[in-house]
This record gives sequence, C-alpha cells and structure tokens, in this order.
Amino acid sequence: MGKKYDLEERTYTFAKHCRILVNKFSYSVSNREDSKQLVRSSGSIGANYIEANEALSKKDFLYRIKVSRKEAKESKYWLRLLKVTNVDFEQEIEELITESDELKKIL
Repeated sequence: MGKKYDLEERTYTFAKHCRILVNKFSYSVSNREDSKQLVRSSGSIGANYIEANEALSKKDFLYRIKVSRKEAKESKYWLRLLKVTNVDFEQEIEELITESDELKKIL
C-alpha cells in the first residue's frame, strides 16, 4: 500500500482495503463478527477525521481527532484477532496493522 500524505484519502484507502480483505475470508462466526467490527472501526477513522476538519471549535476538533485515533487502535485489535484465524492472509493483515499503527501515530 503506497503512502499517501492526504490524510482524508489515506484513511479512506485504509477502510477500503479492510473491506476488500474481509470479503476474502471464509465464513465462520468469529470471522463474521470480527469483520463487522473491523469494517465499522476502519470506516470511523476517516469519518471522524472529516468531522474534525469541519469542527466549529478547537475543542470539537480535538475530540474528533481523539475518536479517530481510538478507532485506529481498535482496528488494529480486530486485525490482530482476524490474523489468528486467517493465516493465509497474514501478510496482507500485517500491512493493514502497520497502516493502522501509522494512522494512530499521525492522529
């Protein structure tokens, strides 16, 4: 995944790659539930970043950035769980874990 410096686009790309990934997994209860959580948290990173950029106050901006950062941390958690049961996709998951870490550090 190439690095992008437009954070809005970068968060979108991360969420998109998470969605592409989960569509490759076989069906199991844990894959289904963990994938749903990952889809939510990965999308929320960018959504809250967009909200932060439209904030009406500095306090609202900081709150939205913190929520976005929290969602990046949560995405890493779900990716780690999915890696346990989807070893065929370990490399792809590791790349997304690295990206979630980088997003967390930026935010």
